Amino acid sequence: MRIPCYVVTTRIVTCLLISLLSWLPMTGAAQEPDGQALLEALDTRSFDDKAAAINAIIESEQPRADVWLQAMLDSDLQRLKDDGRFVIALETAGLDVTIEDALTGEAMGEVSRRNLDRLTINNALRSQLRSAISLVELYNGDQDARLDAAEGLIGDVEDAQVAPLTNRLDEEPSAAVRERLNQALAVYRLNQGDVDAIEVLAGSLNSQVRVALNRATQSDDPLVADAASAAIADIQQNLKINRGLETLYFGLSLGSVLVLAAIGLAITFGVMGVINMAHGELIMLGAYTTWMMQQLLPGQPGMALILSIPAGFMVSALAGIAIERGVIQFLKGRPLETLLATFGISLILQQLVRTVISPQNRTVITPEWMSGSLVVNDALSLTLNRLYVLGFALVVFAALMLIMRRTRLGLEVRAVTQNRAMARSMGIRATRVDIMTFALGSGVAGLAGVALSQLTNVGPNLGQNYIIDSFMVVVFGGVGNLWGTLVAGMSLGVINQVIEPWAGAVLAKIIVLVFIILFIQKRPKGLFPQKGRAAEG
Repeated sequence: MRIPCYVVTTRIVTCLLISLLSWLPMTGAAQEPDGQALLEALDTRSFDDKAAAINAIIESEQPRADVWLQAMLDSDLQRLKDDGRFVIALETAGLDVTIEDALTGEAMGEVSRRNLDRLTINNALRSQLRSAISLVELYNGDQDARLDAAEGLIGDVEDAQVAPLTNRLDEEPSAAVRERLNQALAVYRLNQGDVDAIEVLAGSLNSQVRVALNRATQSDDPLVADAASAAIADIQQNLKINRGLETLYFGLSLGSVLVLAAIGLAITFGVMGVINMAHGELIMLGAYTTWMMQQLLPGQPGMALILSIPAGFMVSALAGIAIERGVIQFLKGRPLETLLATFGISLILQQLVRTVISPQNRTVITPEWMSGSLVVNDALSLTLNRLYVLGFALVVFAALMLIMRRTRLGLEVRAVTQNRAMARSMGIRATRVDIMTFALGSGVAGLAGVALSQLTNVGPNLGQNYIIDSFMVVVFGGVGNLWGTLVAGMSLGVINQVIEPWAGAVLAKIIVLVFIILFIQKRPKGLFPQKGRAAEG
């Protein structure tokens, strides 16, 4: 009898499915005892046997190997007394412990601590576990994780890890990770007295490498000691260069804050000749606006910060208009009275904030994208919040330059700055220019407050820390000159950072102040003197 083709095909497929279904449980059964056996080997009183079991876990390439090792390092890898299952302790509440199955990661609820046996470790095993975790993470798909793991191995490589690390070095696709692995192996070889390892380590700024080289300078082998001393000398020179670059970065960061704080003052002082002692409180209002936006948008610090830029500008600009219309317009031509009046306004604004909000400082949350550092090398990292503030200051400066050079308001401001009487005779409404200029300068002060909220706590006295420095920047750079404000702010920021480490914060400010006084004696109009007939008078 002839069997149809579709019947034969159906029978073949059925047999294959039956074979596959019967094979799958066997596979799971084969895998589970492997993991169980690895964990069983850890449950011994001999620390040497535990060390061997840890190495076996490393070589097993089990998917949960890193979880087991980390749990053992944290003393969370434990065993149930009832059935001998290995579990990981997650949380402890009184006498109860929340656990999960070590093999599968399955949640198992809570058990009493009395029903658990902890796998004990000593200091030697802790060191081995940290190195083992790094070794396991070298097989992670994430390059950053592998790089961190390779860095963690520098100075902690043990004899049993040399062979697997060497094998991993040949397989590693990332040049950065390979460099770290080479350094880790070179430090190991240097500790064994290999002078050739110093050539690999020369020029590295890694702290563990420097420790190994410093230790090698005390070697009994003169070749090793001399080579290590030469390598350390080169590294010290590189460290000096990087420290200088770090000082320059912090100086430019401080300078950018001074520019933001002073540039609005430079505009109002240059156009109206007003010594506005309430300028610091306008900065404070911008910072508090940022804090209030975060209260309105909880859990969204990034969005709140972005919205705070226009909001901070508007709040401080409106406050500036109120100050100009309410007080300053009646005191034009009387700078001493203007100074006293604006000083009184500053005290009123400070007390208003203390009464309405709080006398305590407020913390503004930094968005995640502004947190952390940009790592240039092992000795130099740039904090992102300061980097963003530096870029923000340059953007604000560029925007002001466009306003002053490309708009009608800018043309009128420059005309009034150079010669107020002539500008009036040409039909320019100086009063309107004064209002708009004071609003613009006050708004920029609000932007400075938004930036400062990411660098320091927000409090009623925030602006007082920058008002004197702002006046120094304006006078040093040249009254009313934006380029002068930029150059002066950046210069004073760098000078202050260079002097402060050896002179102290207070003495550094005194030295800077004395420098500016002496400079003004030679150049009374600053770095970039104001132009026009008014400047000549």
